[in-house]
Amino acid sequence: MEERILIDTQRRKVSVALLSVLSNAVIVILKVMVGLTIGSVSILSEAIHSGVDLLAAVIALFSVKTSSIPPDKNHPFGHGKIENISGTIEALLIFLAAGWIIFEAIKKLMQPTPLETLGWGIGVMLVSCLANIVVSERLFKVGKETDSVALEADAWHLRTDVYTSAGVMGSLAVIWVGKLLFPDYSLDWLDPVAAMAVALLIIKAAYDLTVKSGRDLLDAGLPTEEEVQVGGIIRQHQPDIHGFHDLRTRKAGGFRFVEFHMKVEPQMTVEESHRITDAIAACIERQFPRTRVTIHAEPCDGNCVGKCLEGCFLQSKEELRY
Repeated sequence: MEERILIDTQRRKVSVALLSVLSNAVIVILKVMVGLTIGSVSILSEAIHSGVDLLAAVIALFSVKTSSIPPDKNHPFGHGKIENISGTIEALLIFLAAGWIIFEAIKKLMQPTPLETLGWGIGVMLVSCLANIVVSERLFKVGKETDSVALEADAWHLRTDVYTSAGVMGSLAVIWVGKLLFPDYSLDWLDPVAAMAVALLIIKAAYDLTVKSGRDLLDAGLPTEEEVQVGGIIRQHQPDIHGFHDLRTRKAGGFRFVEFHMKVEPQMTVEESHRITDAIAACIERQFPRTRVTIHAEPCDGNCVGKCLEGCFLQSKEELRY
């Protein structure tokens, strides 16, 4: 049953990642063609942005295919961190793309050129917005359901592209209307300004993505609310256990790792303690699928000292003060 669920999850992740690759490829081609035709640096900057999205989508596709490979001799904890590495690489690529966009926009401000056939530019931006809304929603949905960092990163790429494409479309529309109403006054400077606004927005997205993907690469613990839930699950198994300590958690891609020591009766058999650890692990894994749980059983003599105090179930915190 579990194996079938994993296979279905992997199939969904690969399918939506492939959809992102195909849609980004088409959008890049359209933006490059139109941008070169009408001479718009903002559209060309959007083409670069979408090009980065395409590369990110390819990386995401590779990472979701690889991250689910079972643990092996050289990778005993699995390959989940490939998704975090993917997210970090994507963020670095966005920073580079943003720098290039700003450079080209400044050049265009210093040497402005008139834009022609703006309707094509507005049209391709509209197509880009609609396509990326559909694909990003799908990526968000599957990414959250499968807890995939790579897919969520790809989704944020496309969602950012929606906003920047809408901004470029708006600036082109203003230039177009300006040419009709005020033919003697040029608003072409709005084109590179919109391009720089695009760059600033994607720099912010790159920073957020770097923080999120880098956090798990450094083996930071799970979010506080998740650790609280783990502690609550452990407490549900009183009075079989007397307490727990040394709770350690981390995450690699869509996989979680939970370790802790539990205190049990000194006379408890190995068989009974094994049954309890299996039961606790099963509860945690039901709450957080794809979690690896490691539990070390220790005898409890009732004298709670040191690190045992915080997770002691035998006495309340008020009693521990005296």
